[in-house]
Amino acid sequence: MTNPSDPLPSDLASAHALILAQRELLAKEQSLRIAAESEVKVGALEIERLKLMLAKARRAQFGQSSERGQQLIEQLELAIEDLEETQAVAEAKSESAAPEAAKKRRAGAPRGPRKLPDNLPVERIIEPAPCACGKCGGLRLRKLGEVVTKTLECEPRRWKIIEHVREKFSCRDCEAITEPPAPSHPIPRGFAGPSLLAMVLVSKFLMHQPLNRQSAVYAREGVEIDTSTLADWVGACVVAPDPIVQAIRAHVLRAERIHADNTTVPVLAKLKTATGRLWTYVRDDQPFGGKDPPAAFFEYSRTRAGEYPQKHLTDYVGIMQADAFAGYNALYDARRRPRPIIEAACWSHWRRQFFDLAKLAKAPIAAEAVRRIDELFEIERMINGKTPAERAAVRRDQSKQLVEALDRREQRALLSAKSDLVKAINYGLSRWAAFTRFLDDGRVCLSNNAAERALRGIAIVHLFFKYLKTLKAGFPFSCDTGELFARARGRRFGFASRWRVSDTGRRVRPVRRRGFHP
Repeated sequence: MTNPSDPLPSDLASAHALILAQRELLAKEQSLRIAAESEVKVGALEIERLKLMLAKARRAQFGQSSERGQQLIEQLELAIEDLEETQAVAEAKSESAAPEAAKKRRAGAPRGPRKLPDNLPVERIIEPAPCACGKCGGLRLRKLGEVVTKTLECEPRRWKIIEHVREKFSCRDCEAITEPPAPSHPIPRGFAGPSLLAMVLVSKFLMHQPLNRQSAVYAREGVEIDTSTLADWVGACVVAPDPIVQAIRAHVLRAERIHADNTTVPVLAKLKTATGRLWTYVRDDQPFGGKDPPAAFFEYSRTRAGEYPQKHLTDYVGIMQADAFAGYNALYDARRRPRPIIEAACWSHWRRQFFDLAKLAKAPIAAEAVRRIDELFEIERMINGKTPAERAAVRRDQSKQLVEALDRREQRALLSAKSDLVKAINYGLSRWAAFTRFLDDGRVCLSNNAAERALRGIAIVHLFFKYLKTLKAGFPFSCDTGELFARARGRRFGFASRWRVSDTGRRVRPVRRRGFHP
């Protein structure tokens, strides 16, 4: 290989040999560049294919849930991540083989975050200006403007010790000693500040990082905190926000209508894994124009027995949007005191049964039912946020005819009683009053999706912890600190969530000393 500084050949044969060598070198570089570009294109097509499969799998989550579907989504996400890393390696090789061509491709397709937060601090570094012209060497330069290149940077975490100095004074008149009151801590007699506790809690409950891994991370940063110490902090923080938790619970149960749902949670028992239940009750008045903020509270039970929702909703007498779980029937009983809860059924559950039959069995009756239910949801999207009276009026004018068309009693008589289609029809007809209640009451929603969304954050725990640690303790953070994180799911993680929890830690102890009033 020749260098640019080498002298040119003086004879014709050597020049021909040099030209042939340069041609061979250029052909080799071009073949490497084409191979790298083709590898990048193949990787991009594979990524697009997997993203399409992932979108279909995620859309299938709105149907009947299954463990296999969730595992498929996780596998696709990991495969896309691995392919994108491989594509980045191929692009880097392509850039090294043909820098000029790579520069043109980068100019047409910039990479980086879609949008950076507006509240990030900006550090300006002004590069030294040239003293002379780079072409002719002239010194008469004038500024035309500036070119700004942005770089996203993250500084390592910074640990510090805060010393609260309280000076003591003695009175020369009575010899009494006076000093300022001691600063309050989220944990009594604890040395952990609210920001540190917020980081531990957010990492455990929002980012699902176990305490032993957190302890190892802190040790690598030069601060050794035992796992047992972190566990003590978490346990103390579970008790600290109890007034806030009770206020959230009271706020939810003051609602005219609530959503209810439950999910399984694996719990470590003696020599086996037991299955516990996590219940959620959600208040969301925004669909019918309510001004009160949405909220959710959680309860844990060892089984799915109906006694638990009866205990959770002892004094509640409003509307409850839920699925057809038989354990709720006692809440709807006319003999219940002080009054029975008004049942409102979930059309999403009924639609799923017809959707499976329409997709798998190609049943025309099921396909028609899915189409009509979809039209009902389209009407609901149009009246979302309206007042109850406006919603009820639109439903009587537009939704009532669609609902009456779904009354399949005559068709049911012509079908086999053991068929899946009859079972799907019976699911709605046996609860017809609960399904049609939304036509006359504008406060009622068409689905129970609000409660299902509240449980999505809990479902992530299964991927990391696999089971809860003790059957006796159950799900302690679901009833206490979980309230602080339930509404954070789906929002921006990191600093914003940690700031909220840290601010709560600073306020909660002074509030408890003065008395808490929801």
